[in-house]
Amino acid sequence: MKERYLDVIRLIERLHRQFLEVIKGELDRAGIRDINNIQALILYNIGTDELTVGELTHRGYYLGSNVSYNVRKMVENGYLVQERSSHDRRSVRVRLSDKGLEVHKAVNNIIDSQAERLGETGITDSHLDGTGQVLTRLERFLLHTFGYASPR
Repeated sequence: MKERYLDVIRLIERLHRQFLEVIKGELDRAGIRDINNIQALILYNIGTDELTVGELTHRGYYLGSNVSYNVRKMVENGYLVQERSSHDRRSVRVRLSDKGLEVHKAVNNIIDSQAERLGETGITDSHLDGTGQVLTRLERFLLHTFGYASPR
């Protein structure tokens, strides 16, 4: 059980890194060089919403990255618009600029293309549903292990 568990954890990390490499390759092909793959994924996760950095951190998983740093760089490069909240002046909200919306659309197209080609591998919606259920249970187990939530 221990080795299978560790193999799954390693596989999750490798899959995430490979997914980021696909995004990086597509950004390079599109000539987008002032943003990295993590930043593109952050833009994708923001979408049409307006979020605080804290909300953004909870919405996505950015292994080994500093979300605040990435947000600052994307504001500097014109991908994000940053505004202080009118209700809480300590809180800063971000939303995509037109330039950010273009990257969001590009990442969405990458994911759409992958989803279409996934069927060619023999992987079905049912397989993905089952995998998702197992991964959700593993996540709950880990959260419970550290006392953050009760397992379901």
